[in-house]
Amino acid sequence: MYGAYRNAIVVGGSYVGCGVAQKLAAVLPATHRVLLIEPHSHFHHLFAFPRFAVVPKHEHKAFIPYSGLFAKVPAPHPNAVVRAKVLDVQPSYVKLDRSWEGMTELPFEYLILATGTKLPSPGTMTSDEKVDGVAYFKTYQEGVKKVQSICVVGGGAVGVQMATDIKEYFPDKDVTLIHSRAHTMPKFDPRFHDIIKARCDELGIKMMLNNRVVGIPPNGFPNDGSEFTISLSDGSSITTQLAILATGQIPNNQMLTSLNTSDSIINGDNGFIRVRPTLQFVPEQYSKLFALGDIADSGMPKAARPGAAQADVVVQNVLDLIGGREPSGKIQVGPAGIHLTLGIKKNVVFRDPETPGGAVTIIHREE
Repeated sequence: MYGAYRNAIVVGGSYVGCGVAQKLAAVLPATHRVLLIEPHSHFHHLFAFPRFAVVPKHEHKAFIPYSGLFAKVPAPHPNAVVRAKVLDVQPSYVKLDRSWEGMTELPFEYLILATGTKLPSPGTMTSDEKVDGVAYFKTYQEGVKKVQSICVVGGGAVGVQMATDIKEYFPDKDVTLIHSRAHTMPKFDPRFHDIIKARCDELGIKMMLNNRVVGIPPNGFPNDGSEFTISLSDGSSITTQLAILATGQIPNNQMLTSLNTSDSIINGDNGFIRVRPTLQFVPEQYSKLFALGDIADSGMPKAARPGAAQADVVVQNVLDLIGGREPSGKIQVGPAGIHLTLGIKKNVVFRDPETPGGAVTIIHREE
């Protein structure tokens, strides 16, 4: 059924998916191969998207070829990047939206889902093609440049980065950051908000906290530079020329719809995949199916560094299963941390305390 090789399929070619694919390819026995399935033409450097939506002449750097993914694996090797979208996951195969080597159904022995989440543009792209992404950024940059007033909606990482980048790059523009909670970056210790607020005050960014935007049009707000009004949950409103939505991560779980017959796989409260500490799917019958990174309901912070640690766990457990052993790798949930830009020149490394109320790690940097 598998041809010459047994497939370990990784779905999702972002940071965590590429990381686990590379680590697996380096250690799998000769009987197995890694297939990374990803519809994008190029790797999307998502961490840089907020910056490239504002600052011109760098947008091409956001898209990196997948051709070097397995460059460190001794050649010849059977591993491959499959450019396709997974439409459906079954217990022993995945269904693709296009043919690859004459097949639209790829069998697997092990399946690793690293599909992540989706954000509103420019946090993620709507097109899979690099040429479209580059064109989108250029158009977006012009839209930012031509307006005077900008509202950034959402006080998470993308919202904070975009607001501070815009205000530092265009200091004469009126920039407002609207957030529904009392603190920006609400999943972190409140002391992180104090750092962000101080930077926003320094740059001259107006912050509207504990306020939610209401009545967002189905197709979004106007982006032609004309003035329009945004209504807020406290009954007030604000007039602006550009609204940047940086809210709401949507889990990319749609390929599991037919498998998730009784909500045993997907957590109905948040849309993430239920996993054991070994990162295997919770249902026992799916012990060769794994999830990691942002899509996994693991309890770990949703960031690249914890994702890299999860990749090590998955690799160990796949090797254990191949060797006929019980999976021995288990995740260790630690405090959340992040490296966040606060404008063009300044950035900060922040790490939550080991215990509530304990010391936080703060490293200020300037470039």
